[in-house]
Amino acid sequence: MTDNSASFLQKSWSALAAATLSLLLFTAPVALADDADSAMSFDGLKKIEGAKMALAYIDPDADFSVYKRVAVLDPQVSFQPNWLRDQNRNRASRVSARDKERIRVAVADLLKDVFIEALEANDGYEIVDVVGEDVLVVRASIVDLDVTAPDTNTAGRTRQLSTTAGSATIFLELFDSSSGAIIGRAVDRRAARRAGGTMMWSNRVTNTSEARRMMRVWADRLRGFLDSHYKGS
Repeated sequence: MTDNSASFLQKSWSALAAATLSLLLFTAPVALADDADSAMSFDGLKKIEGAKMALAYIDPDADFSVYKRVAVLDPQVSFQPNWLRDQNRNRASRVSARDKERIRVAVADLLKDVFIEALEANDGYEIVDVVGEDVLVVRASIVDLDVTAPDTNTAGRTRQLSTTAGSATIFLELFDSSSGAIIGRAVDRRAARRAGGTMMWSNRVTNTSEARRMMRVWADRLRGFLDSHYKGS
């Protein structure tokens, strides 16, 4: 596979997933509220009862046993509305637009890495950049990201005391790579809390560590779902 073919795959699936996520963001307040009490999602996916995510749906006709390989797309990450303004309301060292973009890119890269690690672990799934009948496409997107005490690039001490590194909502989407059909979706919100609610200094290292633990929960739940129910022999 050439770099050009991998780039084409990423761009093509990114466009599809971006369009799907945009639809969800515009319809989510009403659609997800309705779905919470419905056996079917607004686009015909079946609700999974007892899921370890806040809401989870699957195509009842999809055969997950065919998937032996997984393509993990670059995540989209967006902050809570007015996050930058709220951060700078009572701070000695301001968070810049450049800081915000750096954090967004770092969170996206970390999320992709964590999902790949979980899916590959212990003779797991082969991670690829191609389409095929045995390839499942995974797109994990973060919305409403709230980094409680972001570390900036300003000189001097930038640490802050907090009980949590922040919180985020994940939209997890599964696509059949051959048809492009969406066959699964989950949404969940978590906070990266310190054990016992302990106040700790926050900086880039501690924030990354807490975020990784939070993301690993989501990644392990996807891996467990695929392994225990649908992984083929």
